[in-house]
Amino acid sequence: QAQQVESGGGSVQPGGSLRLSCAAPGFASNNCEMAWYRQSAGQQQREWVSSIRPGGRTTYADSVKGRFTMTRDTLNDMVYLQMDSLKPEDTALYFCKSATISGFCLRYYDWGQGTQVTVSS
Repeated sequence: QAQQVESGGGSVQPGGSLRLSCAAPGFASNNCEMAWYRQSAGQQQREWVSSIRPGGRTTYADSVKGRFTMTRDTLNDMVYLQMDSLKPEDTALYFCKSATISGFCLRYYDWGQGTQVTVSS
């Protein structure tokens, strides 16, 4: 059962911003790579959005590059996704999870409840 908790979703107009949060106690000290994914209504596949490695390097899907920023707070074991210039096609259920498939990090490998983002005028 997933132990990370996502929050921060909501409804926003196109061009607006939201910041998603993910609480994952211990991920930083255990060197877990963390990632954000999203799943749009009617889509079976979840889409990878971004990742942050233990050293802090981030990578992004082309669809969000330049608009989304993934950060982390290693003191409080939080992961964030700052989403700017939102588009209707960003509407989805957003999930965070570990991309490290071993040891301690496995507790964050399952899919959590996610947080809904809706972009609409």
